[in-house]
Amino acid sequence: MVPAMPPTDRIRDHAGQGATTVAAHRARRRLRADRARQLADLLRHQILGGGFPSGTLPHESTLAADYRASRNTVREALDLLRAEGLVERQPGVGTVVVGRKYPHGLDRLMGLAETLHEHGRITNEVRTMGPAPAPLPVADRLRVPAGTDVLYIERLRRLNGLPLSLDLTYIPLDIGTALLGCDLENTDVFHLLEAVTGRPLGHAEITLEAVNADAHSAAVLQAPRGAAVLMLERLTHLADGRPVDLEFIRFRGDRITMSGLLRRSL
Repeated sequence: MVPAMPPTDRIRDHAGQGATTVAAHRARRRLRADRARQLADLLRHQILGGGFPSGTLPHESTLAADYRASRNTVREALDLLRAEGLVERQPGVGTVVVGRKYPHGLDRLMGLAETLHEHGRITNEVRTMGPAPAPLPVADRLRVPAGTDVLYIERLRRLNGLPLSLDLTYIPLDIGTALLGCDLENTDVFHLLEAVTGRPLGHAEITLEAVNADAHSAAVLQAPRGAAVLMLERLTHLADGRPVDLEFIRFRGDRITMSGLLRRSL
């Protein structure tokens, strides 16, 4: 006859089984969350690439079969895309694409209107424009003495009327003065710089990072305060190497996607 387990041992054994069950449940949830993110990445790529021409995603059961995922994983992936504003669930219709991101290449030096000309009209609201003393980091980048006046321009840029980016631009004043009478509302600064200097632009140094929108940027871009925006810092040079345009561009991350072609050289 097997002796009875003492009460304290039975309690301890039951607690251990419960802890094991909870740990296994959490592990399954983490695994499903990982798979949901992976599926969301694949669906996002298809959405942004026009992979659903009808504007409606396949039924959840079809997605589950196509991607060999559970229905719960599919639902979690769609929830992630809904949170990004890319899709919505419409009763009687299904999951439909409601958001769109526009491609911005990183492998060519082009103005925003040049980059997005196939997607609509870029307009510029010039919010501030005039001479201002160059802060030391700006002066260093533009190779002018600290405190020297430069042309400062702040523009809200819209694509088909929707706020897309907030651009803060610094230009050496010997070049910038000629821009004061130009049509900055409808013309890229790159075109104006080449016209004013009579020389082509050469290259640019860029840095891209995600930052939280401050109160001013959020209000101007009509984005939630604290929302992540893509910050592109770009220092553009003429073909002879002179730096002529330092920009800090805050893009609405839900309306733009950055891409480029990279080659490996050893």
